[in-house]
Amino acid sequence: MTVVNTGALKDIRVVELGQLLAGPFCGQLLGDMGADVIKVEPPVTGDPMREWGQGDQKVQWEVIARNKRSVSANLRVPEGQALVKRLIAQADVLIENFKPGTMEKWGLGPDILLAEFPGLIIARMSGYGQTGPYSHQAGFGAIGEAMGGLRYVVGDPSTPPSRMGISIGDELAATFACLGALSALHYREKTGRGQIVDSAIYEAVLAMMESLVTEFDKTGYIRERTGAILPNVAPSNVYKTSDGLVLIAANQDTVFGRLCEAMGQREWPKDDRFVNHQARGANQKLLDGLIEAWTQTLTTREVLGLMDKFGVPAGQIYRAPEMLEDPHFKARDAIVKTQHPYFGELRMQNVAPKLSESPGGIRSSAPTELG
Repeated sequence: MTVVNTGALKDIRVVELGQLLAGPFCGQLLGDMGADVIKVEPPVTGDPMREWGQGDQKVQWEVIARNKRSVSANLRVPEGQALVKRLIAQADVLIENFKPGTMEKWGLGPDILLAEFPGLIIARMSGYGQTGPYSHQAGFGAIGEAMGGLRYVVGDPSTPPSRMGISIGDELAATFACLGALSALHYREKTGRGQIVDSAIYEAVLAMMESLVTEFDKTGYIRERTGAILPNVAPSNVYKTSDGLVLIAANQDTVFGRLCEAMGQREWPKDDRFVNHQARGANQKLLDGLIEAWTQTLTTREVLGLMDKFGVPAGQIYRAPEMLEDPHFKARDAIVKTQHPYFGELRMQNVAPKLSESPGGIRSSAPTELG
């Protein structure tokens, strides 16, 4: 499987060290946008991601290692370190997600690399960052999610904090590292100088926590787990239909008015209990109950049809089967078919976002053998 590279980063070379999720996902993002990504794996075993995934056949590697070439090198011995330095000499970006201090121990720390390759961008991902009292500690994504505030607010209030069904902490750290690398490349265009991008998992999670810290700092308010809702934001919830579930988000005043029209409740926008955002928030439970009493009289398809007719944001809660059959997904090629030498045809998510002039794409399948 080989496709012409039209990506905006097709003149950028990346050397990807590290393994599992954060570093490799950063490499995937850059590779999806056209970068030439050389993945360095341990000899014999390769990246553990080769064995990750659910189901009878492990295919998580096929997504995260797409658009990459693979070589193997033992970074713990001088010969492997010398090989990697030769690769870095031809690279624009170096990705690594080892425990802080590991690269320095191998003679591949930023002080050495930037002295020899002053234009190099070094994107570093770790649990706690490269500095600070916790920087030496091992830090997986789950710990960063907990310390960054996400775990505490995810789930139902009657249960302990929940995790999301994906490794969101690692992926957020990788996404911010990618953003940092692109910013550093832009800076290099002006100055010729490379730099270090320090992306900590807990800080990447913290960056997504909206006003959680500021609310406490100003008012003493602590956000709690609230299940399917956000407190005081109504109506925005999952509602039962006669044959399933539907998510309706109509908390804005004008949108709420359109929902009321769809429900045949034109007087509700003037009702003191629902007249504005604050009133609806104060009566959230009552309002959600009234809406669900209505949605339960209709099928999911009927509810969605009415929401579309009246311009109210609504949708189903999709799993993979629904995604694969959805006409909008198909029309936008959100999921694409790829060819793999071992698995044959594989369907996976396409590159996002879409660029009009220099679109990214899936140019090659994940490496099957160690280089």
